[in-house]
Amino acid sequence: MCITNRTLLQLYRNAFSRTFSSQVESLKRTCLYDFHLSQGAKMVPFAGWEMPVQYKSGISEEHLQVRKSVGIFDVSHMLQTRVDGNDRKSYMESLVVTDIEGLKDNQGTLTVFTNEQGGILDDLIVNNIDDGHLYVVSNAGCSDQDFALMKARESEFQAAGRDVKLSPIDNALIAVQGPEVISVLQPGVDFDLTTLPFMTTTSATVFGVKGCRVTRCGYTGEDGVEISIPKTDAESIVSSLLSSSHASVRLIGLGARDSLRLEAGLCLYGNDIDQTTSPIEASLTWLVSKTRRPKADFPGASIILDQIKAKPSRRRVGFISSGVPVRGGSKIYTEDGSEVIGETTSGCPSPSLKVNVSMGYVKTPFVKNGTKVKIQVRQKMLDAQVSKMPFVPSRYYIPK
Repeated sequence: MCITNRTLLQLYRNAFSRTFSSQVESLKRTCLYDFHLSQGAKMVPFAGWEMPVQYKSGISEEHLQVRKSVGIFDVSHMLQTRVDGNDRKSYMESLVVTDIEGLKDNQGTLTVFTNEQGGILDDLIVNNIDDGHLYVVSNAGCSDQDFALMKARESEFQAAGRDVKLSPIDNALIAVQGPEVISVLQPGVDFDLTTLPFMTTTSATVFGVKGCRVTRCGYTGEDGVEISIPKTDAESIVSSLLSSSHASVRLIGLGARDSLRLEAGLCLYGNDIDQTTSPIEASLTWLVSKTRRPKADFPGASIILDQIKAKPSRRRVGFISSGVPVRGGSKIYTEDGSEVIGETTSGCPSPSLKVNVSMGYVKTPFVKNGTKVKIQVRQKMLDAQVSKMPFVPSRYYIPK
């Protein structure tokens, strides 16, 4: 498969069509904006922010950099929130489908906000910090509605005499991802990275900067961390990482972030999940904790629990194909082309596999791995088959 960087860039503009903004004059900028320009970034509007989509080496090279070594993403546009109070866990459980009460100290979990119809309002990570607060990270594209949702529930809890307090965290946030992340980051932190498994978090000093938070997570399928940093120190920490003598480190843009998460089978909110999709339809049943199911005390519980029992009419699955790249919004047909059975939500050429990967929703009888289908791209009917996700094996750090 041969595809130019220019074509990849256009594909990712299309992939982010729901979050790219045309109102350039109103865009916000992260504290690393000038640094991105100095490093040759191509900036684009995304979720109300002006963000780097790629640097000089291009999307495909940046993608492979993360798979082979280490890449740094500026994700400071994401919403970081602190939740305090004795009722903080029950407060959060009133908004999400996952067991928050059962989280151990400094443990985190992926979860989703849901509405009363069982639809997904956003995906987010909730961390239970050992000093008595929750550290929450959610998407930039939903930041206004997420904060409004949490504030409204905070008011309800406080009116009922419950103890909860919400505070935005005005920090920079970077993601450092790739198989060489330990060798690059370990010299700059004051703790042993091998003691921080996937989905755990710690307060740390990072390259001499106190008051940082390091969380073992990411959006690429690779080992990695996200680091919350005081804004005034973000550039110095990124510069220290880029100057590492232990492995190759590069800045990575949104284009490669999208292809990496697609290979990892991860959802992009607004494309693969939204208010019209439930966690069960999205193949995220595992987010609905078994301890929460008997209580049925989360938004949309009756609909979501019914889908667990009876199975939904459609499910999110992955596809592998060759030829013309598949994009979101392409109709999916039965193998003989006689019946529309679904629609794709995301797609791209896989730099790692040299085939096209995509995901989308199909009628439940067609979700089995290996099922052959046709996907319509423009006027062409492409041969494709349902594939297990992730397309590329995940390498999260989970000690034996």
